[in-house]
Amino acid sequence: MKKIFLTAFLLLFPALLTANADVYIWMGWNDDCDAEYLHKAFSKFKTHGVKGVCFNAGFDTDRIKLAASVAKQSGLEYHAWIPCMLQSDCPHEWYAVNRLGESADEKPAYVPYYKSLDPNNADVQQFLVDKYAEVAKISDVDYIQLDYIRYVDVILAKGLWKKYGLVMNEEYPPADYCYCDYCTSDFKQKTGIDIKSVSDPSKCKAWLAYRCNVVTSLVNMISEAVHREGKKISADVFPYPRDYAIPMVRQEWDKWDVDAFFPMNYNDFYLEPAKWVGNVTRKEVKLLKGKAPLYSGLFVCEDWRNKSNIADPEGWGLSPEELKTAVRGAFKAGASGICLFSASSMTDEHWAALDEVLAQP
Repeated sequence: MKKIFLTAFLLLFPALLTANADVYIWMGWNDDCDAEYLHKAFSKFKTHGVKGVCFNAGFDTDRIKLAASVAKQSGLEYHAWIPCMLQSDCPHEWYAVNRLGESADEKPAYVPYYKSLDPNNADVQQFLVDKYAEVAKISDVDYIQLDYIRYVDVILAKGLWKKYGLVMNEEYPPADYCYCDYCTSDFKQKTGIDIKSVSDPSKCKAWLAYRCNVVTSLVNMISEAVHREGKKISADVFPYPRDYAIPMVRQEWDKWDVDAFFPMNYNDFYLEPAKWVGNVTRKEVKLLKGKAPLYSGLFVCEDWRNKSNIADPEGWGLSPEELKTAVRGAFKAGASGICLFSASSMTDEHWAALDEVLAQP
């Protein structure tokens, strides 16, 4: 009798996972956005089982009010998805400084838009706390969603090395932050270590921990302000901290006081197959120990039929069949759901694949 019951439970278990898993989708403001356009897009998401939209309108409160209102009318949860550290037109002294002494304002790493603020700067902290708190006051906003809440990638995902002509077997000075006078002197005061005199700062565990703590402290400041407004907060993060988020961007995110995590488990960026999503999600869920729900972020390939001919890895992603593998893997690994990047990449075939997985067993 016990054997029969166990067999029946195991057959039912995948269905229970699917039934209880939520689907979110990332979408950004574009030139077509108006109430009619958003109603059409959000209504489509809803018909495919999407629970909420993570919408990027920056700190533009008028756009956020419109998008959040339409989301509520469409029966969707609204996450105000807003990049954090990448800001332009701020005071020069607010920007992070690399190991060469170059400001991200003047010489950003990799791409021109990587003008990253210093998360350890008190003025930056207050600026961001105030900005996110202002958005949290908007009645139809359910969550503030932090993105780029980190340092610049001192190590790029392996799939991006060729694109930038790099072999990143070590941390290189142009993308290693922050070495401004305040950060280095504060670190020395706390530890007795003059990091500028250390021949290879990447070997200094205390320096790594210091910067992880800087990011964690900023996240928790913003979180406290958002919670004061009666709203929740979510965060887009790099994959499993021990292997990726900590060494790459200093995100020790299991220590963050946020209400939901959205790890960007973009397998192609790491030159991994779709089944990797389930493997890394399992490690992430285990790390959190039920602290908060985790939604595995999935990168979708719009031009999936031509994927093998696409040179830029940022044009890769999951085909419809790979999407099914990734979604099943995330659900089986114990994720509370998934988040799709992005709405513009979801073809009819991707939607059909998602529908198939959600309809299982």
